[in-house]
Amino acid sequence: MSTEDSKPQHVKKPDSGDEGVKQEGNETQRDRGGTDTVSIQRTKNARNRPNDSESDGQNVHLKVFRYDPEVEGKEEPRFDDFYVPFHRGMTVLDALIYARDQYDSSLTFRHSCRQAVCGSDALFIDGQQRLGCQTQIDDLDEPIRIEPLPHQPVIKDLVTDMGDFYEQMYAVEPYFQPDELPDGELEEQRQSRENREKIKKASRCIWCGACMSSCNIVQGDQYYLGPAPIVKGYRFYMDEREGEEAQERRLDILGQEHGVWRCQTQFSCTEVCPKDIPVTEHIQEMKREAVKRNIRFWED
Repeated sequence: MSTEDSKPQHVKKPDSGDEGVKQEGNETQRDRGGTDTVSIQRTKNARNRPNDSESDGQNVHLKVFRYDPEVEGKEEPRFDDFYVPFHRGMTVLDALIYARDQYDSSLTFRHSCRQAVCGSDALFIDGQQRLGCQTQIDDLDEPIRIEPLPHQPVIKDLVTDMGDFYEQMYAVEPYFQPDELPDGELEEQRQSRENREKIKKASRCIWCGACMSSCNIVQGDQYYLGPAPIVKGYRFYMDEREGEEAQERRLDILGQEHGVWRCQTQFSCTEVCPKDIPVTEHIQEMKREAVKRNIRFWED
């Protein structure tokens, strides 16, 4: 973590003591190739001293992926450096918003709720799929490298095209389809506590796409449903209120050649899920359901 006094001469200092600076991609490349390369050392222990103020003049160093195919001179991918004032509790999303609002309004990324609910700010942060609003600056080493989700077409900067992801999600019919509804207009569609516990974790999915981005099988098989759609299918298939016809149809979708059987249990999806869903475990459960249905010869 660098302070104002530790900045090299070629980096423009801000007007006030607690503002950061932006360093353009071309200048950054010269720094990396020269003898006066910016040296940013981690000062996490100092940052966490009990007597530290909320903002003590320290800056966090971000290396942000940039790409804009519609602007001349910015068609080639690059990384821009931003130095953002650090404060306790700052998330990666907070830092990106500051960099956009204070230094470069063209910096583009998605965000909405800032509470790990909307799933729109999934990014590739320091080599792992994470939510920007959920990732604390204090937990990362500098410089913090921020990129769009891998294996997805980049539209601009940190924004990827999620069209294929949404098509796969809707392919499993991710909505409740009961055979019948309660008689009373205000009567609830009741569910047992045990069944609720069974699908509780799967129902946490926020459609962020982190698990899909981490899955090697998704990248090698364009027809594979992927972990997120399978978990969404699991959530409704295992719901005791689901209609039998819809349940069978959903199992047909999940049990196809490019469905659950393509999973190789690498657990990468489970590791990156920001909602701690046991994705791989749910996929294996759906495999068992498909097998059980196929061996029910006595019902023929």
